[in-house]
Amino acid sequence: MRETALTRLTGVRHPVVQTGMGWVAGPRLVSATANAGALGILASATMTLDQLRAAVREVRARTEAPFGVNLRADAADAGDRVRILVEEGVRVASFALAPSRELIGELKEAGVVVMPTVGARRHAEKVAAWGADAVLVQGAEGGGHTGEVATTVLLPQVVDAVDIPVVAAGGFFDGRGLVAALVYGAAGVAMGTRFLLTSDSTVPDAVKARYLAATVRDVTVTRAVDGLPHRMLRTELVDALERSGRVRGAVQAVRRAAGYRRLSGTSWRRLLQDGRALKHGKDLTWSQVLLAANTPMLLKASMVDGRTDLGVMASGQVAGVIDDLPSCAELVERIMKEAEDICRGLTAPQ
Repeated sequence: MRETALTRLTGVRHPVVQTGMGWVAGPRLVSATANAGALGILASATMTLDQLRAAVREVRARTEAPFGVNLRADAADAGDRVRILVEEGVRVASFALAPSRELIGELKEAGVVVMPTVGARRHAEKVAAWGADAVLVQGAEGGGHTGEVATTVLLPQVVDAVDIPVVAAGGFFDGRGLVAALVYGAAGVAMGTRFLLTSDSTVPDAVKARYLAATVRDVTVTRAVDGLPHRMLRTELVDALERSGRVRGAVQAVRRAAGYRRLSGTSWRRLLQDGRALKHGKDLTWSQVLLAANTPMLLKASMVDGRTDLGVMASGQVAGVIDDLPSCAELVERIMKEAEDICRGLTAPQ
């Protein structure tokens, strides 16, 4: 049970993936995951090119195991980031948005495994036709931007539609979930919130405590942050945005956009260009567009600065059933033991 199409493809020991969460999945968490035998994914969207190369080298210094890097396919410097992955010998490239056929081809030619994340069967079919090696399928239970179809419905649809390994995400946190995903036909599971809530995660203790205290009902989906369905913990900020009128929301958006611009070095012109791209084809107010463009700043406020009152805390529904902070090694070992015990029980003579 430890060996699946995912482990054979990526070279990891266990069919478990730690997702590339912005401001969370840094070198410490990724290397701890890799050393535990799972596939750690480094989040690179908030990094400069130099920071990305340094982070990859730091992971490499901490582990000899395979790991991956998550990229934004729509980033202006996506090609430069791909070249860093190739030059540094990164095993897996994952994407939150579908990469182009050309980008997939460039990575595959260099021997990098390409694993986009999708939320619909048609998207899985598209990237598979373009040559993706595997696909990560996130159901509505997952944290961050999410769709409406539950994992238990979406996963079998995608498994039946493509001939490449499928990794299931959204609602997984233990060995029972791994077994269920494998029975559905997946090659493994991916988890974000569960790895965020480990002792190896660099998220501040106050933020972890907020997650641990949450019930399932404290995890909500809101459009108030950027106009798109976004699953997160209900916080003071979420409540304020949902109560805000258009004028007040616009003022908050401009203030936060200014903060992100200073942090990232992004020009106002680039923010507006990103905003126009986001607004195209969507019924978003300009305040929502500005918030969408600087969502990384809202995530940083919580995940780095520990400001649970001012930041966004993306969260899967599983936050409501998690109550401990194991190390990555303890977590992966526990998941695999639970899964193997379940499988032995299923095959034992009655």
